[in-house]
Amino acid sequence: MPDWPTLWLFGAAAAVLVVMPGPNTLYIITRSLQQGRVAGCVSSLGVMVGTLFHITATALGISAVLLSSAPAFNFVKYAGAAYLIWLGLRTMLTHKTPSPGAGPPPNKSLGGIFCHGIMVNLLNPKTALFFMAFLPQFVDVERGTAALQICILGAVLVVLGAVSDLTYALLAGGFGKWLHANFRFWGSQRYLAGVVYIGLGAASALTGTSRK
Repeated sequence: MPDWPTLWLFGAAAAVLVVMPGPNTLYIITRSLQQGRVAGCVSSLGVMVGTLFHITATALGISAVLLSSAPAFNFVKYAGAAYLIWLGLRTMLTHKTPSPGAGPPPNKSLGGIFCHGIMVNLLNPKTALFFMAFLPQFVDVERGTAALQICILGAVLVVLGAVSDLTYALLAGGFGKWLHANFRFWGSQRYLAGVVYIGLGAASALTGTSRK
C-alpha cells in the first residue's frame, strides 16, 4: 500500500488534473445544460464507472496491451469518435416543440444517460494512456503489489473526480435551468449540444491519429 506522503502528493496532483475540464467534463456540462442537474449527475456517475474500468485494465496490464497495438488503439479511438458524432447527430435531429417558460426536457431514460457516460469514457483510449502513464509514477514496488497500489491510487482519483464532476454538473444544471427560461435558447439548445458532441468526436479522431 502507498505510504501517506505518497498518497498526499498523488491526491494534490490528481486534484489539479481532475479540476481541469477535459472531454468527459465537457460532456457532463453539456448534458447538464441540456437536460438538467439530475441528468448531469447521472452522466457523471457513468463516467466514474468507465474510469473504474480503465483503472482495472491498467492494474491488470490490459491497457498496456491495448496501447502497444496501433490497430487496437485506433479501433477504440475511432469507435469512440463515431459514438460521440452519432450522439451529436441524434441530439440535433431529435425535435421537441418547446413552450415558453417551461423547464428542461424530462429525463425519461436515466439508465440510457448512465450508459452514455460509461461509453463516452470507455471508448476513449487517451484515458487509458493517461492512467498508464500517471498512476505507475506513484507506485513503490517495495511497498507491495503494484496492481493493488494502482487500484488504491485509482480509488482516490475516482473520489476526487466524482467531487469535481458532480460540482460541474450541479453548477451547469443550475445555469441550464435559468437558460431554459429563455424560449429562444430552448429552441436551439439541441443544436448547441449536438455541435459539442460532434466537436468532441472530431477532436478525438483527429488528435493522436497513430501510435507507434
